[in-house]
Amino acid sequence: MPLDSYGVLSGTLHRHFRDTPDTQGHWFHVNLEVDAPAGRYRCAVDVDSKQSTTGVQWKVFTLAASVLDPVPSLDPGYHELSMSSGSGALDYQRHPALRHRPGCAFPVRPPAWLRDLMDRLNPPRPWNSGSNLDAAQALEPILLPGREIMVFGEPFDHGLGMHNVHQNQGDPYGSQWWDDNGTWQDGATLTRRPDGLYDVFLNKFSSQAEVTGPDGHPV
Repeated sequence: MPLDSYGVLSGTLHRHFRDTPDTQGHWFHVNLEVDAPAGRYRCAVDVDSKQSTTGVQWKVFTLAASVLDPVPSLDPGYHELSMSSGSGALDYQRHPALRHRPGCAFPVRPPAWLRDLMDRLNPPRPWNSGSNLDAAQALEPILLPGREIMVFGEPFDHGLGMHNVHQNQGDPYGSQWWDDNGTWQDGATLTRRPDGLYDVFLNKFSSQAEVTGPDGHPV
């Protein structure tokens, strides 16, 4: 079954800060304070997993606002999103702007000559792998105070905040997160640049599969 709730928080970034390792142990977050009409939210972006041998994986790239419709036009605040294509929800594997090779989907692996041509015309976005500090250092350059920000994930049960700001599918069978697997419910952090483009940070744990079925489970 998927997450209990999923949506996007739109607001203005106040500041960010890292967890202190001695209070979080192997779990490590970059915390975002986001101002919205209901107040100041705390958004916990996961950048480490004690279950993983290589830690976290991430991508940083830039997108036009139009490919994220209808979310950029939403008013500031938290908005529940339907876990389906076209609602504004994100899916790292299925959203055409977020795929490993944006905008391309083939039912079978294309021949080598076509892959080479695609690499030149439409470069792939491979995952980076590293430690919690590597991931934090990759995220923090886009976290400029005063920037408009969109944080996708699950709202806190109590108080103003967001968690599960990471891929929410592909967790292996037997893990404690298996039941949370689902499609069109991935978390992400996006900040709006002065030119109107969005800087995007996607993050997943190395234990999570890159290919999933319609239920979000690994295939």
